[in-house]
Amino acid sequence: MAISDVGLPGEVPWKKMSAEELESQYCPSQWGVRLRAEEALRTYSQIGIEATRRARATRKSLLHVPYGDGEGEKLDIYFPDEAAEALPFFLFFHGGYWQSGSKDESAFMVDPLTAQGVAVVIVAYDIAPKGTLDQMVDQVTRSVAFVQKRYPSNEGIYLCGHSAGAHLAAMMLLANWTKHGVTPNLKGFFLMSGVFDLEPIMYTSQNVALQLTLEDAQRNSPQLKVAQVQPVDPTCRVLVVVGQFDSPEFHRQSWEFYQTLCQGEWKASFEQLHDMDHFEIVENLTQKDNVLTQIILKTIFQ
Repeated sequence: MAISDVGLPGEVPWKKMSAEELESQYCPSQWGVRLRAEEALRTYSQIGIEATRRARATRKSLLHVPYGDGEGEKLDIYFPDEAAEALPFFLFFHGGYWQSGSKDESAFMVDPLTAQGVAVVIVAYDIAPKGTLDQMVDQVTRSVAFVQKRYPSNEGIYLCGHSAGAHLAAMMLLANWTKHGVTPNLKGFFLMSGVFDLEPIMYTSQNVALQLTLEDAQRNSPQLKVAQVQPVDPTCRVLVVVGQFDSPEFHRQSWEFYQTLCQGEWKASFEQLHDMDHFEIVENLTQKDNVLTQIILKTIFQ
């Protein structure tokens, strides 16, 4: 499918790009300044694996908890050392372009958040090609409902996603909770280097596994819908984050989604993280003094 087959020239920047340029724009590992692409991916994976190993060895946890009947519908819950009746819950949805990644290597932020009294939940979902995007959105929705039902006295549920995971978290802004029999106590969203309009993805190699049609992409693009949705809780904060060294298309996606949130009635803010690339945004959440770690804690305990 040729990019020129869709839309009118000049509508949005990506439609004027060659296929090679568009592919590069949506290949985050090509844009880092410290590490080459393969090394950046390898380092990201190693940091996630080590953080998860450490979290499972040192934190109280419930691992591989089923939130549904499917084999891939599991989540890990990590608790603070101090027992409490009511805790804030921070749910993380990993990235990997909806076709790689795992909860078993994604517990980056467990140590610094649990140390401050936050329960952290790392959610698994069926990545492509096993899972379709519609199925992933449904699974993430059910994982949020599950946490609310299991911990009804929580002090707030905060959703965080990175890259494809940020898209899945953003889709929760549109969720119809009525059919799940519960309204989650959503207090905040942290959307890190996300993709919120999926149409460009159709014209990259990522769509080989995803097999998105235009209808699929539009149905699952929060950029197209979020301004028309009323927040369940007007105090719920939405932070859109992008790294300085993310690609121009990732910058555009985040900035335009932030602007769309502002056009609605969402309490939105935008942050560009200095001197960070697509992967360092998440890697640095292992550090308690990291700027985004501190923003997250201040949002939860404001």
